Amino acid sequence: MKTLLLGLTAAAMLAITPSTAQTYPTRPITMLVPFAAGGTTDVLARILAEDMGKTLGQNIIVENVGGAGGRSGTERVIRGEPDGYTILFGNMGPMAASKALFKDQRYDPRTDLAPIGIVADVPMVIAASKKSGVTDLKAFMAKIKAEGDKVTFGTAGFGATSDLAPRLLLHLSGLKSTVVPYKGAGPAIQDLIGGFIDGVIDQTATLLPLHSGGSVTAIAVTGESRLPQAPDVPTFAEAGFPEFGMKVWNALAVHKDTSPAIVARLVAALDTSLSSEYVSKRFEGLAVPVPPAAIRGPEHLGTLMAAEVSRWEAVLKDVPKQ
Repeated sequence: MKTLLLGLTAAAMLAITPSTAQTYPTRPITMLVPFAAGGTTDVLARILAEDMGKTLGQNIIVENVGGAGGRSGTERVIRGEPDGYTILFGNMGPMAASKALFKDQRYDPRTDLAPIGIVADVPMVIAASKKSGVTDLKAFMAKIKAEGDKVTFGTAGFGATSDLAPRLLLHLSGLKSTVVPYKGAGPAIQDLIGGFIDGVIDQTATLLPLHSGGSVTAIAVTGESRLPQAPDVPTFAEAGFPEFGMKVWNALAVHKDTSPAIVARLVAALDTSLSSEYVSKRFEGLAVPVPPAAIRGPEHLGTLMAAEVSRWEAVLKDVPKQ
């Protein structure tokens, strides 16, 4: 009887799955961003959700679930239903580096998420406060070498990409300073503008507008060449520190048990959006390059997630876990 029931269940699944995949989606989809509204990841998610919704024929609603360095929202996707109606729009923080930072990490991004694909590989900018008097990277690094813990970096919170960036910079340089996690990027940026902290390393969409407006001084950007949106800001290599090349990859993923057919539908929709003029122009306005077609798929993202977990475990080995 048990064997018969198992056989009937398997047959039922085979009968239902193709139909489900063919009709998906039949209702609105939630794109869950595991960070507060207003940050780079949130802005990119809203651009993509609008365009992907047209391809899929359903509205995609962006929902922000912040907390715990992006882990709270990520866990909600992992603990939810594997039906393709909740998509994670995360980044390298909760999708890789957090495993090396938190004692109570309850998931492994390499095995608990089904990758959809890379959405963006965003350059990072280091900006100094006007009050610091620093106008170039060499002077900033010299200040850290001379003053040590008196030099402060503000971040969006422990485990955020803007928190990982100064830790990586200090790891590579062998220097020490104070990293101050705030409750979000907004308060950190306000203190940078006010001169209460010396520097912030964050994504282009966050810091370049402030540099253009004269509120802070951007002193270096990651990437192989200068950005058209900020031609006066040198690359880290030009500024004398080629070792720092961190970019923030943002990506889509779903519950690990999501139907392969639904995953394929989402992969195709993502590729269509990233190939569209609308998304390309919107991303360009934020100094965010669209990833080449060759690296957009789930295979590349899965490999990247595994490699990034290992990399950040090495970089953050001396950072006390929370």
